[in-house]
Amino acid sequence: MQNTFLKTLTVVIAVLYAQLSFAQEKVASKYVPEEAFSPLFYTQNGNEYRSASGAPGPKYWQNRVDYNISANLDEATNKVKATITITYKNNSPEKLPYLWLQLDQNSFKSDSRGLAITPARSRYGAQGEKFSGGYDITNLSVSQKAKAVKFTSLVEDTRMQIRLDQPMAANGDVVVIKMDYVYEIPVLGSDRTGHLTTKNGEIFAVAQWFPRMSVYDDILGWNTLPYWGAGEFYCEYGDITFDVTVPGNHIVMGSGELLNPQEVFTAEQLKRWNEAKNSDKTIHIRSEAEVTDPKSRPAKDKLTWKFKITNTRDAAWSSSKAFVLDAASINLPSGKKSLAVSAHPVESNGVDGYGRAVEYVKASIEHYSKMWYEYPYPMAVNVATNIGGMEYPGIVFCGWKAKKGDAWGVIDHEFGHIWFPMIVGSNERKFGWMDEGFNTFINDLSSTEFNNGEYKPRQMNMNAIGKAIIGNPKFENMMLMPDGMAENNIGYNLYYKPSWALHILRDQILGKDRFDYAFKEYINNWAYKHPTPWDFFRTMENAAGEDLSWFWKSWFINNWKMDQGIAEVKEVKNNGAISAYTIKVDNLDKMPLPIILGIKTKSGKTEIVKVAADVWMKNTSWVVNYPTTEEVVEVVLDPQQVLPDSNTDNNRWTVGRN
Repeated sequence: MQNTFLKTLTVVIAVLYAQLSFAQEKVASKYVPEEAFSPLFYTQNGNEYRSASGAPGPKYWQNRVDYNISANLDEATNKVKATITITYKNNSPEKLPYLWLQLDQNSFKSDSRGLAITPARSRYGAQGEKFSGGYDITNLSVSQKAKAVKFTSLVEDTRMQIRLDQPMAANGDVVVIKMDYVYEIPVLGSDRTGHLTTKNGEIFAVAQWFPRMSVYDDILGWNTLPYWGAGEFYCEYGDITFDVTVPGNHIVMGSGELLNPQEVFTAEQLKRWNEAKNSDKTIHIRSEAEVTDPKSRPAKDKLTWKFKITNTRDAAWSSSKAFVLDAASINLPSGKKSLAVSAHPVESNGVDGYGRAVEYVKASIEHYSKMWYEYPYPMAVNVATNIGGMEYPGIVFCGWKAKKGDAWGVIDHEFGHIWFPMIVGSNERKFGWMDEGFNTFINDLSSTEFNNGEYKPRQMNMNAIGKAIIGNPKFENMMLMPDGMAENNIGYNLYYKPSWALHILRDQILGKDRFDYAFKEYINNWAYKHPTPWDFFRTMENAAGEDLSWFWKSWFINNWKMDQGIAEVKEVKNNGAISAYTIKVDNLDKMPLPIILGIKTKSGKTEIVKVAADVWMKNTSWVVNYPTTEEVVEVVLDPQQVLPDSNTDNNRWTVGRN
């Protein structure tokens, strides 16, 4: 999900930098080597389900769920009415006497737990709307092998429990759940689903629109956290086939493949649609000029649009009569192709807005496919609407007023989420940083590459971040559930801090080759599976060949600060001539990181000296020996400001200093 903090980060850091909420006093070292480098980091050994190397174990299992949904959109009442068939397979080694489903729309009921704890001005509610929220579910049934089974059911807030008269058997038993339901789409549904009024019609962005099975895994069993709003999703994988019946003048775009384009497009639009599949340039399926032309839609009262997406954790769709529709081919590393699509109102068109959206989608998907893992879906659809930024498999919703770099940024961010968490299916309800943080990190690399750096991100001053944010008790621990954090802190804890950590790990500790190899190994290991933080930590350590427990403790497990300082610089003379300098560096706070020294000699020569963080295994101070026959005139810790040093007052030594 696109976070509003992306636009205000620099301003807020500057304010925090100037008005620190915690003192920077010169005190004795707080660093404890045995605390940072204790070998007792992992509390459990690897097992047959999750190996010690961080990969799925030989007996790793995962349940499966397939959905078949037939829905109708009532434009007059803003309601979705649908029938759903859920086919659930228990691959676990345990019997299941009951099942749990997620009912996210119930968070918009007036008596929901999420609404009760959501501040009035929060982006995570329905923002003061007065409407009849939540599901109305009827005709619930459960069957096995086409025979009805006895059960009872309970709805509690955003969860439904189905209590089976006879438990599901282990290792492959299947049940089929059917129900009818209807709900009203909120205008602003937690900034994730909703509808927008434009001059040419309403845009419906429809997500979290059907009851979904909760995940049953080998970590917690049933994952039944309510949907409070801030924490996102944890979903099971399977195939989703769905059809949506809408007014005939609407265009619908959805997750996966459009199965019946010949039935829902005009002859000219179908021709353009097929042309776009092999075009590197944007093809206008429905141009801005055609939006108000009745001939740009088939002359029918209703049309049914059919979609299918395979091996997915979710699906979403959008419908409107106001859409400009553009498309072009996406070229994937294997030689396969996908289709980049943009659906947006005329208000969002133009080269400074979503007129370039297909270009942005294409570049983003091609970059991530080349660098990390190939994009798996037949289409990649961007919809411009009243949602700041939200991701679903194969389709994203982005703020309709975004321009230039903001438009690129939100599209690239939301499609980066295809890799985290759509492909790598982490638990966003509990560990939002495995979703937002990893994605923010890969976004930086994508933006650097796009169009020769057109929107290249500005180099961050990590010293300033170290002063203002890293270790600041104002910001909670990253491992806390998103809903347990102050809303204003979510941007830092889930997006930026983990992203900064990965940049430091890649650039200053492992190097690009080892990091990229290990990160790709993590993606390959856990594609369409459910990793935990410990699986990530283990994979990175094993694939990169490095014990990084001290790093995980500093950034992820604890909220530690870094403070290195130059204690003294001394000449070393041999037969009266300078032969070297010794530079003593103190580690004054709890976070260990490499030593990076910028050394300048009298002739103007400069050199960077790096010392691995290993020196802090048993020391609170370390003496760096710098061989030289020249006089050293200046020594600076971290001269390029790539480390989050919380106190830069002790980072510089100049000749003549006592």
